[in-house]
Amino acid sequence: MNDLDGKVAVVTGAGGGIGRATATLLAAQGMRVALADIDEVALAAVAADLTTAGHDVIAVPTDVSSQQAIEHLRDATLAAFGAVHVVHNNAGVVASGKAHEISLDLWKWVLDVDLWSVIHGVRTFAPLLVEQGNGHIVNTASTAGLQANPGIAPYSVAKFGVVALTETLRLELEGTGVGVSVLCPGPVNTRIVEAERNLPTGVARSTGAVADRFRSGAGALLAVGLDPADVAGMVLDGILTNRFWILTHPEWCDKMADRVEQMRDGRMDHGSNA
Repeated sequence: MNDLDGKVAVVTGAGGGIGRATATLLAAQGMRVALADIDEVALAAVAADLTTAGHDVIAVPTDVSSQQAIEHLRDATLAAFGAVHVVHNNAGVVASGKAHEISLDLWKWVLDVDLWSVIHGVRTFAPLLVEQGNGHIVNTASTAGLQANPGIAPYSVAKFGVVALTETLRLELEGTGVGVSVLCPGPVNTRIVEAERNLPTGVARSTGAVADRFRSGAGALLAVGLDPADVAGMVLDGILTNRFWILTHPEWCDKMADRVEQMRDGRMDHGSNA
C-alpha cells in the first residue's frame, strides 16, 4: 500500500506501547482507526487523545483471545468506517517461570493472547482484504520468536508460532494484493512485563525466583529500550513498502547468522538467563 489517507486501520493492544504509537502514527497519515484493547481505561484515554487531535477513531474494548470478540471488532469497524485496509494484530502478554513448572492456566493465557489472537485476527480480517484486493496485515511477534530464551517458554512458543503463521500467510496471499509483515521487536520501552495486571479472574500470577529475575531484568532492559514511536515508524515503512521482516534491532541479523552456524554444528550456546 502506498496511500493510507482516508483508509481504515485496526490496531489491537492499542491502549499503550507499540499499539498506541502505531495507531497514533497511522491516524497522522490520515487513516481512520479502530482501537482495540482489553484495558478499557487505557483504551478510552488513547481514543480521547486522538479525537482531541482531530483524528477519526473508535474505541472497541476487546478480549483478543476470543474469536467472537475479534468478530465484534470487525463488525464495529465496518459499521463505523465501512471498510478495513490495515490490520495490526499486536496485543501481547508475557508470563515467566520454568517451562515444566509454570501453570497450565498461565500457558493457556499467554498462548490465547499472543498466538490465538493473531490466528483469530487473520481468519477474521484476511478474507475482507482478499475480497477487496488490497490491504496489509502486520502481526507482532518478537525476537523471542526467532531465538528462545529460558524463563518465558509460553511467550517464545507463541511468538515462534506467530512468525510461522505470518510466513505462511505471506506465501498464501501472494498475488492477492494483500501485503503481510511480521514485526519482531527487541527491547522496546513498554509495560509488557506488567502484563499480568490483566490476568483473567482466577488465574494466579507467576511466582518464584525465575519470575522475579525476569521481571527485574526485563523491566530494566525495556526501560532503556526503543521508544515505541520509533517502532511505529518501522511498521509504517513496512506497510508502505510491503516489507516482510520488520526487525527493530538490526543486530539480530547477525544473531540469526550465528544461529544457522550453530544449526550446522548441532549446538546451541547462546547463553542462559534463568
